[in-house]
Amino acid sequence: MRAVSKSAIYRCATGAAVIALVAGCEGPLDYDLRGQVGGFSTTDAVQAATTNRPAPDARGVITYATYQVAVARGGDTVSDVAARVGLPAAELAGFNGLQPADTLRDGEVIALPRPVGGASNVDIASIAGTAIDQAPADGSVRVSNLDPATPAAAPAAVPAGPEPVRHKVKRGETAYTISRLYQVPVDSLAEWNGLGPEFTVREGQFLLIPIKNQPAPQPTPVPATNVTQPGQGSPTPTPPSATQPLPDEKIAPPPPAPDVTAEAPTNQSNSVLAMPVSGTIIRAYDKGKNEGIDIAGAPGTAVTAAEAGTVAAITADADQVPIIVVKHNNDLLTVYANVEKINVKKGARVSRGQKIASLRGGDNAYVHFEVRKGFESVDPEPYLN
Repeated sequence: MRAVSKSAIYRCATGAAVIALVAGCEGPLDYDLRGQVGGFSTTDAVQAATTNRPAPDARGVITYATYQVAVARGGDTVSDVAARVGLPAAELAGFNGLQPADTLRDGEVIALPRPVGGASNVDIASIAGTAIDQAPADGSVRVSNLDPATPAAAPAAVPAGPEPVRHKVKRGETAYTISRLYQVPVDSLAEWNGLGPEFTVREGQFLLIPIKNQPAPQPTPVPATNVTQPGQGSPTPTPPSATQPLPDEKIAPPPPAPDVTAEAPTNQSNSVLAMPVSGTIIRAYDKGKNEGIDIAGAPGTAVTAAEAGTVAAITADADQVPIIVVKHNNDLLTVYANVEKINVKKGARVSRGQKIASLRGGDNAYVHFEVRKGFESVDPEPYLN
């Protein structure tokens, strides 16, 4: 049996890590294997577009059907926001896990503990004080004409569309865990809540979860129908042959039946997967130690796709030795490590037995071959027999 170097053993371990590397690759096709393999998907969530946060009113208040929030301005403290919306500073600060003197970021969202009405310019204390000062000293009643009543402030407008979820941050949560929980981009979460470049959140903070920008479904057109009176039969459409002659059609003779006595192609097999290289297995599968098998052959021997599929990723290990990942049906994934002279590209469709690379030279003339079902590696040999 051929000896395997330490660097080769290290490269064998990269089969497990390559799955994570595939998720970060860029290309025309999206093969985030976290979503394509294993039965769950985060790809659509990461790529989902969200709507913009509604614009606040003059006081910085955004009103939804069941709650309100205030948007801080540059240099605001909690007390400044409380004065602007007409709430006690201690109440507003306590509701958001803050202190009244805490400085807020520009655009930071503060949840309001109770509804605040529309803006009012009426100063009750000033009116009461003026009335007392102007009261006659002898206690008589003085009558004066009142100014016309000022119309009541209109209620705050509620933004159209669905109401965003309001999430209260718990100990240990981050902007990233919350974005994954609700499947929204972390950048959108930060933009909606004014989190700043570090995406900092605090325990007890309320966050607005961005609303995904999903277009309304298009109505299905209803085909026009001929309406008949009761007791009358439905009209039968005129067949095309009744008004136009049939086109001239030349029918080709059927192809000859295949010769069942002919020899079957040598590259076909009843096995689920074909051997990726013509050679000898020099290292067997060992769960947790060797996540695949090593197949040795002559230097420069073609490395072929074990089954038809799509090239999901082309990456490299720590020694810059290429690794190819091919995705197949039924959540099956094959990994080809320790190869060179790759002649396929990411996103390319490959067929069973198609050459995708070559074996390296010298003592490294072997391919490390893995089969994965979802995230879990499985013994390749039952698939090859």
